[in-house]
Amino acid sequence: MIASAGLVDFHCHLDLYPDHPAAVLEADAAGVFTLTVTTTPKAWPRNNELAQATRHVRAALGLHPQLVGERASELAVWDEYLAETRYIGEVGLDAGPRFYKSFDLQKAVFEHVLRSCAKAGGKVITVHSIRAATAVLNHVEEFLPPEKGKIVLHWFTGTKAEAKRAVEMGCYFSINAAMLDNERHNSMVSVIPLDRMLTETDGPFTKTMERASRPADVAFVVEALGRLYSQPAITVAATIRENLRRLIVEEG
Repeated sequence: MIASAGLVDFHCHLDLYPDHPAAVLEADAAGVFTLTVTTTPKAWPRNNELAQATRHVRAALGLHPQLVGERASELAVWDEYLAETRYIGEVGLDAGPRFYKSFDLQKAVFEHVLRSCAKAGGKVITVHSIRAATAVLNHVEEFLPPEKGKIVLHWFTGTKAEAKRAVEMGCYFSINAAMLDNERHNSMVSVIPLDRMLTETDGPFTKTMERASRPADVAFVVEALGRLYSQPAITVAATIRENLRRLIVEEG
């Protein structure tokens, strides 16, 4: 298995592990660039405080679409913190049956997020799009000019056509092991150029060897991508590091 140092976990919920500070320290010690996303803006200060003390962990400012129904009022809090970070997430849309009743409100919140990011410029945004890929891409196309920010589609489960559209729009994708274990999603991933990919765990919502995934477990994703693209894992890892560097430099 490839070493974890220098790998990338671009979507992980470190504040949802039993010991949040220990999870941050473990990711940093492993040398994995870890983007710890937040589900509510009120979680941002503590996440940012812990991340700032590390070399490899960064915190993203989010308002999860699944929580918009109860937490839309926190959008004003999100606005307060926007200037403090270049990383935004988890944000987006979820049209699943449990959350569809808030879908119109989700769209309004996501529009606000994208417009605010476009005005600020230089943001890197990790986006949720369950059963809403086309709606997400329509919003991005309308409210975030390509030169004003970058979208990273987290755990993307859209169609091949939607993936190709996202590529044409300049989006990146963060890929996890669960996606590559699913035949339909694996087929969709195969149409995404390797130079638009990052890796993620979405821990603790995924499992590795019957435990909650940790950032270092992106090594398994790198290995799986190597098999999918018929490339050595070390080559895939280097490409993903370069993708991250380019993404950050472009938006710097």
